[in-house]
Amino acid sequence: MTCPDRATGAVLGSAVGDALGAPFEFGPPGMFRSRFPDGTGELYGGGGWDPGEATDDTQMAVLVGESLLDRDGLDLPDVFDRFRRWAAADPKDIGLLTERVLLGGEPWDRAAALDLHVEGRGAGNGCLMRASTSAVRFAARGRTATMEAGRRLAALTHGDRAAWEGTALLHELVRVALLGGEPQAAIPEALAEVAPGHRERWATVLAPGWCPEDATEFNGAVWPCLDSAVWALRTTTGFEDALAAAVDLGGDTDTVAAVTGMLAGAVHGAAAIPDRWTAPLRVPLPGSGDRVLRAADLRTLALALAAAP
Repeated sequence: MTCPDRATGAVLGSAVGDALGAPFEFGPPGMFRSRFPDGTGELYGGGGWDPGEATDDTQMAVLVGESLLDRDGLDLPDVFDRFRRWAAADPKDIGLLTERVLLGGEPWDRAAALDLHVEGRGAGNGCLMRASTSAVRFAARGRTATMEAGRRLAALTHGDRAAWEGTALLHELVRVALLGGEPQAAIPEALAEVAPGHRERWATVLAPGWCPEDATEFNGAVWPCLDSAVWALRTTTGFEDALAAAVDLGGDTDTVAAVTGMLAGAVHGAAAIPDRWTAPLRVPLPGSGDRVLRAADLRTLALALAAAP
């Protein structure tokens, strides 16, 4: 059975990581430690973000979670429609790939594939950043089911199968943590279910000795984003330290920290997330009127998803 504290930790931890990393986005490595030499860190805002304001990462995760609850399971056209309404409402931040796919006018089951055909790129990390709610919802279904749900949700916006497999892997690592297991120890069995054409590369970057300096792409790509999150979890001993390590990598800091927070929250539980990070947290939801979710709303959402049959 999924532990409620861990489920809440995954959803809330991802949102906190998102808001913590947002002001440092696209900056160089070391900026977090430079601003917070003692390593504690605050949701201070900056870079166009108010203190505690979550970005598109958490906004899209909420849309996925609410669709899963409202539709009593995975309704891909409904998720895509919610994404499209959100994108049309001019959110403060939206990935270029995601924006093209959602606002290009193509149907939900063709949009990402057509974009990949035209652009030739579809392996961004935007499929990982929104996975907290779906990972919680499908954890009780077992490895195969949760990985397949990850693939199908990723494919709504990302046409490259590498992104599908990365999201499937993240779903499985979160599932293991929610059940009290060790995510890193579950990697070999999860890799066995990855599509053969992608298994070797994922095995290489998820190897125990991998570190961010080994990345061959910017961490806005799916491989180094997930790898960096796993590395941050592996090389630290607590939730706060994991997020500090993730943000300090620089680059796409909000998403790397959101994925790290998802994993670290599932491992350490919501009780490990400090109040100074949850108290100012706010998640505006463009396309949904004037709704703004707070930490209590995310807790409620996480618990409902964990309890869903």
